[in-house]
Amino acid sequence: MKKIINDPANVVAESLRGLAAAHADILRVQEDPDVVVRADAPVAGKVAVISGGGSGHEPLHGGFVGRGMLAAAVPGAVFTSPTPDAVQAAVTATTGEAGALLIVKNYTGDVLNFETAAELAAAEGLEVRSVVIDDDVAVKDSTYTAGRRGVGGTVLLEKITGAAAERGDSLDAVTALAQKVIGQVRSIGVALTAPTVPHAGTPSFDLGEGEIEFGIGIHGEPGRERIPLEPADALVARMVDAVREDLPFSSGDRVLLFTNSMGGTPLVELYLAHGIAERLLAERGIVVERRLVGPYITSLEMQGMSLTLLKLDDELTELWDAPVNTAALRWGL
Repeated sequence: MKKIINDPANVVAESLRGLAAAHADILRVQEDPDVVVRADAPVAGKVAVISGGGSGHEPLHGGFVGRGMLAAAVPGAVFTSPTPDAVQAAVTATTGEAGALLIVKNYTGDVLNFETAAELAAAEGLEVRSVVIDDDVAVKDSTYTAGRRGVGGTVLLEKITGAAAERGDSLDAVTALAQKVIGQVRSIGVALTAPTVPHAGTPSFDLGEGEIEFGIGIHGEPGRERIPLEPADALVARMVDAVREDLPFSSGDRVLLFTNSMGGTPLVELYLAHGIAERLLAERGIVVERRLVGPYITSLEMQGMSLTLLKLDDELTELWDAPVNTAALRWGL
């Protein structure tokens, strides 16, 4: 294992200190329990949109804390759900009379711990709602979930609900919007190599030199199948078809296409794949109106990629375009 770390047990804490030092104008980090909080939180009269999960997927979620996106993010240990007390601390630090929306990826530990925290916050008199995102089309069930996993669509959900909260929408309205996004977003991922969790020191799974794991999860969970390494045209076509056929997306649909690196894929390959995906969607009459390309929900150093499609309408497009100022996403300011 070759990593730029000290003690594997301190990786997350030390990384959070670096995040706070680099972006003190946007966020602050509370320790024990660890929570990343918007620098000006709590913001009076604004719904607090909060998310979190295991570390190792950076910039998700801490990199999306700031104006126009998350009020707080709760980082667990690497690939490990955050504890209920940490989620509760995030709610307490950011939530006022307008209430809070918890965005939870569909992993068993995340769902249980965020649910417990919501109950604790309610006991304190705070109004808290939760939504669970499950956009991964690869599997119906997996090692970590009951049902589909929450993956790349999480980034789009956090941006759009964060923009709605920023413009002053009510908790009911932000929650309804979140459910709308969840119903219209789908993702698929592939892996060429496995990630190595610092405290484990060895790759999470074995993958042959000539193999691709098709339908991989963001923790290295098994996908649909292992396939032989194939050219980018064939691989991206396989991914586009898997996502397109699930909702399904059809000719005339307006979409946001998110082409994501799993951490180890260089941008030269990612843009190559994105260009293929755009061409294939255009051939099917699907209109790509918005795009996002880069490493936004990763799996440590895993070499691989994911594709996410979100069906757009005027409201979702307006909220996507709304100003955002976070460590990882910034525009419109």
